[in-house]
Amino acid sequence: MSNGMRVDLSALDEVIRKLWTLLDDMDKAGQTSRYNTEITMAAFGNNCTFLEAGDLFSAHKEAKSDLEGAIKGLHDLIDRFGKSTSKVKDKYTEQEYANKNQMGGGGGSSDGEFAR
Repeated sequence: MSNGMRVDLSALDEVIRKLWTLLDDMDKAGQTSRYNTEITMAAFGNNCTFLEAGDLFSAHKEAKSDLEGAIKGLHDLIDRFGKSTSKVKDKYTEQEYANKNQMGGGGGSSDGEFAR
């Protein structure tokens, strides 16, 4: 017997869609951080004409690496959560289908009589 709880499958679908959209956005952010934030050593001056050029270049490389790591971590988290949510939704959908069949929702004939 049901305890009165109900799962809104359309809300789970909406969560899954939003997670996949967010995952696409994270992919774009990852691409940007990886390929569009590169600064060459020459950008800090030809042949490092000032003493801090090497430190700035190293700090930039470290920050770039940290950013890429954070984006990858978020991407992985969102991916895992999206897959888990999808699996949960599928299980609830299967259970709802099984419940309908047990209650005679899927076993009746076209004239409304149940199979004997």
